[in-house]
Amino acid sequence: MNSKKITQGLEKAPHRALLHALGLTREELNRPLIGVINAANEVVPGHIHLDQIAQAVKAGIRLAGGVPLEFPVIGVCDGIAMNHEGMRFSLPSRELIADSIEIMVTAHAFDGLVFIPNCDKIVPGMLMAMLRLNLPSLLISGGPMLAGKYKLQSVDLITVFEGVGKVRAGEMSEQELAQLEQKACPGCGSCSGMFTANSMNCLAEAIGLALPGNGTIPAISSERIHLAKKAGLRVMDLVRQNIRPRDILKRENIFNGVSVDMALGCSTNTVLHLPAIFNEAGLDLPLRVFDELSRKTPNLCKLSPAGHHHLEDLHLAGGIYAVMKELSKNNLLHLEAQTVSGQTVGEILEQVEVLDHNVIRPIDNPYSNEGGIAILYGNLAPEGAVVKQSAIDPSMLKRTGVAKVFDSEEEATKYLLDGKVKKGDIVVIRYEGPKGGPGMREMLTPTALITGLGLDKDVALLTDGRFSGGTRGAAIGHISPEAYEGGPIGLVQDGDKILIDIPNRKLDMLISEEELKKRQAQFKPVQKNISSPFLRRYQKQATSASQGARFVSN
Repeated sequence: MNSKKITQGLEKAPHRALLHALGLTREELNRPLIGVINAANEVVPGHIHLDQIAQAVKAGIRLAGGVPLEFPVIGVCDGIAMNHEGMRFSLPSRELIADSIEIMVTAHAFDGLVFIPNCDKIVPGMLMAMLRLNLPSLLISGGPMLAGKYKLQSVDLITVFEGVGKVRAGEMSEQELAQLEQKACPGCGSCSGMFTANSMNCLAEAIGLALPGNGTIPAISSERIHLAKKAGLRVMDLVRQNIRPRDILKRENIFNGVSVDMALGCSTNTVLHLPAIFNEAGLDLPLRVFDELSRKTPNLCKLSPAGHHHLEDLHLAGGIYAVMKELSKNNLLHLEAQTVSGQTVGEILEQVEVLDHNVIRPIDNPYSNEGGIAILYGNLAPEGAVVKQSAIDPSMLKRTGVAKVFDSEEEATKYLLDGKVKKGDIVVIRYEGPKGGPGMREMLTPTALITGLGLDKDVALLTDGRFSGGTRGAAIGHISPEAYEGGPIGLVQDGDKILIDIPNRKLDMLISEEELKKRQAQFKPVQKNISSPFLRRYQKQATSASQGARFVSN
């Protein structure tokens, strides 16, 4: 056992003395010590109930003869951090979460680990730490929030964001918006659509590092508590059998994860997180793999923001493995891939069926023959750009428009709120990438305003920043290289014509090569005054969005 480093031997008497101070008995010091990494806090709605999940996990560990020891990590609520300086810290927090877990686990010599996240960057941060440390481990999330109800309609956080635009457009009163904001998020859990948090919790299941049900069992359900106890029991099996995350996660799991991503229509943030996660296991996931699998994987689900279904509907329809069951009918999965459950994907699928084909389309009747995400290239995005094509009106899949350029999200938001946007505009927001932001902020406020104003079929938005999983419409992000590093997005000028051609994966400025070279010769990136020491460090160490925007050592 790894914990023998602190529990066994004459020279470890001082260590044992400190462990006895925790209330641990001699008998407990002879049992496996299991770290329970709990992201609970009183700030994030998806995390406010995680202490209850942790108690269930610890009960399962004790039932199986282990000794649970709990410790916390930080977490940013992207919704609360949206559209102000706090959003610069959201993506970088992923690296801090992984690093802080590495510190705690290495310093205290655990035998196994259970990770309890729920929202946004906490899930990928924990998965990165899991693979880096490579101790017997699994992840159990807090589960999705139920959808809200307003005027007999299902609503969620994105309904509120878009409601701001509707108020500006005169389609909703401020009083109605005030009523909506009290109904949209009815309780604990990760926001109820296929946004980033739920995307990552579902994909943790699909890649085999979480138990079946992890992504879709509602936060308020007793079934979620049952799953947490099973997680505690299961980690003890993994410890006894010495099965580690890198024993499970192979290239087959990567392909399964990306295929499920495409079938579900997940957040574009998965294109940042999955490469960063797999990198910790020494596995490469280039952008081209997302596009290759998207071209042959049908889109089977349209959950909010792409459609009106929510995670609770997906759960009742059979959950993630029911989606995988459909994919397996066209040989789109590696059924031999291992999972933390102890069963292969194929063995799990033998016990699964789709219970509602209105929520999970049959493989021969998909929403589209291609997956939810597309990767675009062209003279505006030589290293790639990312778009959630499943959440775009078909009329916007191919469009030429006129650039309206802004050097920050705030400038673009003011332009939209002032009602200056016109049909045919392509709003370009730059200097919001990993280095230029710094921090690669999400742009949910401007995209939701465009939708709320009723212009999602007429106005596109391009950025070297990123989007919330709740974004819909022609929103193209992760444009690489970013403006700060001399990318062509920094050369766009007001009035330039831009071609968006998603079916053919093209994103081009319609200017001559000669003009492009002239602008490049004169280009100087905008320099921002960065007061935060942490963000200055992130700016120096972050990779391109095309490589997952992760930290690298200089």
